[in-house]
Amino acid sequence: MKPSSRRGFTLLESAAVIGMVSLLVGVTMPAVQRARVDMRGAGSAANLAFIGQGAAMYATDHEGRIFTYTWGVPDGASFAIFELPDGTMRIANNDQAAAGWQNTEILMRRTGRIDGPTAFKSYATRLPHTRLRHLVLMDYLDLPFPAELFADPADANLLQWKADPENITAANNIPYSPGADFNGYDEPTGWSDVGTRQRWPFSSSYFSVSAAWMPDGLDGEALYIPVASTPHLHQQFGGRPSLAQGRSFAEVAFPSAKVHMFEEFDRRQAGSPYFGYDHARPMKLMFDGSINDRPSGEATPSWNPSQGKQEWRQRYVPLHTFPHPLGGLGETTPLSQRYRWTLGGLRGIDYAAPLMRR
Repeated sequence: MKPSSRRGFTLLESAAVIGMVSLLVGVTMPAVQRARVDMRGAGSAANLAFIGQGAAMYATDHEGRIFTYTWGVPDGASFAIFELPDGTMRIANNDQAAAGWQNTEILMRRTGRIDGPTAFKSYATRLPHTRLRHLVLMDYLDLPFPAELFADPADANLLQWKADPENITAANNIPYSPGADFNGYDEPTGWSDVGTRQRWPFSSSYFSVSAAWMPDGLDGEALYIPVASTPHLHQQFGGRPSLAQGRSFAEVAFPSAKVHMFEEFDRRQAGSPYFGYDHARPMKLMFDGSINDRPSGEATPSWNPSQGKQEWRQRYVPLHTFPHPLGGLGETTPLSQRYRWTLGGLRGIDYAAPLMRR
């Protein structure tokens, strides 16, 4: 029989092949990781672009207004009465309380949770504009409640809450559920109440700039300002702000340079940095509908309307289950709040380049 001419690799050849494979893996893995990061960003950018289109549609149907809560107390009146889907009549003594009742009305009507153990509790003592303003747009667009459109595809917590919105216990990782360890986390009053926990599954990964729903604060108007001890709450300044009329897109001086909504955390980077870190590159919806992921450090500094025109900086303290500060729980590094609190409000500028367009 003729001997076979086939032979295996020599030890030297095998080593060369292994070396080449290792080199290829080393070259391609960073590209694969970057591709994964880009895909995450693309999903969030697509969400924000759709939200921008929805905001434009809302403005077309509402005299150019930026979407927000519209229930309020008429000028000259001391209160207003509103009816909820359960048939009860509720009294509001100011626009914040009226917005809280409108928030409850939307959630009851759109989810059917009107009575029984899962019925939505009152939110009249809370400010729903910061984390829940988007419910007005969801209702206008007739989206499902809750809607994944308002969740960053990398926000595992929020997606888990939305998958089981009636489960507001620690089993669903809802912030401040009974038995949670608060050590090192933010502990503002009210986060643990039932009404707040019910609303976490309907919250959003995308934060709204404060000027989108309240006065700019340059003409002596009453408005809300930051709370020094926590980045998660607002406090009144100069009286009770007028909120029901809302703001207009026409009031935005430079739409391409002004942030409208933004990711609270840049989940494409290690540690999911809070947007206030200079190197964070959260996706941002601009008022002209474009998407911006430029570093926060390139944006103009933030300000506190109660402290003149000096830069406003404060430490990031996480809510329970939220990403930790990059230096760990207890980090005290003060961070500029950037576009969340812009000098001039809607008339201000967040990113001066590219060339601003009116």
